[in-house]
Amino acid sequence: MGHIWSVYIRETFPPSTKFHASDVPDMSGKVVLITGANSGIGKETARILLAKNAKVYVACRDEARGEAAIRELKESTGKEACFLQLNLANLRSIKASGEEFLRREPVLHILFNNAGVMTPPMEMLTDDGYDLQFGTNVLGHFYFTKIVMPALLAGAAQSPAGTVRIVNTASNAHWFGSLDYNTFKDSPARKQKSAMGLYGQSKMGNVLFAAELARRYGDQGIVSTALNPGGIRTELSRHYDSFSKMIGNMFFHDISFGPLTQLYAGTTAEGANLNGKYLVPWARIGDTHPEGQDPQQASELWTWLEEQVKDL
Repeated sequence: MGHIWSVYIRETFPPSTKFHASDVPDMSGKVVLITGANSGIGKETARILLAKNAKVYVACRDEARGEAAIRELKESTGKEACFLQLNLANLRSIKASGEEFLRREPVLHILFNNAGVMTPPMEMLTDDGYDLQFGTNVLGHFYFTKIVMPALLAGAAQSPAGTVRIVNTASNAHWFGSLDYNTFKDSPARKQKSAMGLYGQSKMGNVLFAAELARRYGDQGIVSTALNPGGIRTELSRHYDSFSKMIGNMFFHDISFGPLTQLYAGTTAEGANLNGKYLVPWARIGDTHPEGQDPQQASELWTWLEEQVKDL
């Protein structure tokens, strides 16, 4: 436990960043899709990429909020993002969204699996009956990635090696999150878990999914990473109690720091060498919990995820 807390301290109070938004290269000709880009880290990531001339898709559930974000981004960058409706808590909606994207874009260069749900009320489930956190954060992103994979592979076939990226937002909470398959759907076992324990489990799922992506698609030119973006003041903590919110406001960082690690992984030349790596604030290679490096666990999770969507 002492080692886990030392990881938390190091990642909550990282050294000064050596990577800045201005270091993102010109992204002209690149198609980028960001889940959850209507707010928080996703929106700031979109803002920087638009300013660097990328074609950016803002993928989120609420069309009104997505369009509002696109208007705000245009005001601040002069560039217009594209809206894609995506409800990660509904598998058939995910399929429709991914297929719509493929109709619009034959090639995708960077996928930021950035959206996330954190510690919602325990009674909240996905439309398909999964724990809302695991169903959204892990299963939803797995299925969306699966649907748009043809565009990513097309991008890899046309681009220099290592320039097509899948960047998966995890968290240092994965250190508290061993997988319990009995809790992925609603069950008595799930009800015995805390909301934060279920969040940590979903973040371990993100780490394992990213590692398995790296193993399965690295030789086809796709670079997959997972990362902890850092403690950032965003809407993600909206379900915190008042004391936790107060602590977060004291120690969390300004939103401008939020995109740095995922932009480093997704856009830089150095990112081509990061397949299978886990990054920590700010734009540094870090270590996962040992379970996050277990290829058998990652393979078993992938099999389970495939089983959930095989009949859709």
